[in-house]
Amino acid sequence: MPCHASWVDRGRPSGHLSRRAALATPALLMPLAARGQEAWPTRPVTLVVPWAPGGSNDVAARLLAPALEARLGQPFVVENRPGGGGSLGMGLAVRARPDGHTLLVSSASNHVFHPLVARNLGYDVQEALLPVCMLVDVPNVVAVSNAFGVTTIPELIDKVRKTKDGISFGSSGVGSSNHLGGELLRMRTGLDLTHVPYRGGGQAIADLIADTVPMVVLNLPTVSGPAAAGQVRIIAVGSAERVRSRPEIPTVQEQGVPDFSVRSWTGLFAPRGTPPEVVERLAPALREILETPTIRQRLTDMGSEPIWMDPAETARFVRAEYERWEPVVRAANIKAE
Repeated sequence: MPCHASWVDRGRPSGHLSRRAALATPALLMPLAARGQEAWPTRPVTLVVPWAPGGSNDVAARLLAPALEARLGQPFVVENRPGGGGSLGMGLAVRARPDGHTLLVSSASNHVFHPLVARNLGYDVQEALLPVCMLVDVPNVVAVSNAFGVTTIPELIDKVRKTKDGISFGSSGVGSSNHLGGELLRMRTGLDLTHVPYRGGGQAIADLIADTVPMVVLNLPTVSGPAAAGQVRIIAVGSAERVRSRPEIPTVQEQGVPDFSVRSWTGLFAPRGTPPEVVERLAPALREILETPTIRQRLTDMGSEPIWMDPAETARFVRAEYERWEPVVRAANIKAE
């Protein structure tokens, strides 16, 4: 490492460090915390959720926030910023100061689907946001109102075909994994389905309970509670295989719809430029939290599956998801409204 000019004593060769310089050099190589500066986090951390309360991202964030606070010593505050198919909250995170005190709880909808359908987003999601870790896998489901009176996908197909002008289906927003799931169901069955976007899964499920909309495609954690309470009915999961926590629910594929598989997930991201020390502390903490039996059980009970991945794995995973879905979105000509 070259010597700075101020380290050189007058009258000594430039390659010879003074005692002062020799003492200073190790200090410069120490982590900030070891040099007396406070380690991150130094104040409350905001977890931006780009959807309304009640959706799967929100549920996961609120479950993990107290555990993060207990481990890292500062409050982790969930801030819901719905709108624009998740782009409002994402934009807030992109523009935030990259000091580790604003983080984004993101999903397939934000990181993959919405960038594919949105016009003039203004930034490259995968360049503007730094992967911290993957958190959970979140199955999508097809659910119907009790008043709609169907219990299986074949019954749904039959009823919609007999209904003049088809039916509407709700999702958590334009470009969400739920939206893409409904569009894929329309493409695979030829049904007349009209998309009704909401500002989050919580609002969509409220209208399903009220029978304002007869069908939704939403994330399983959003629907689990109302379904268990008998307020709505889940008729299929959108994953390729049945969900371990809900093995009684058949997949869309096994009910006669070929080549149907739509998944979602939740991960944590930070503004590009966030110090690596933040990620190096945060990612392992979340791995420990997700391995805690109580946290794992609560996520499983909601229908989610912990799938922690390190930053590099998360980056590769998100890129692969984008490349998988890009031709599908283009072929369906789905665009943000």
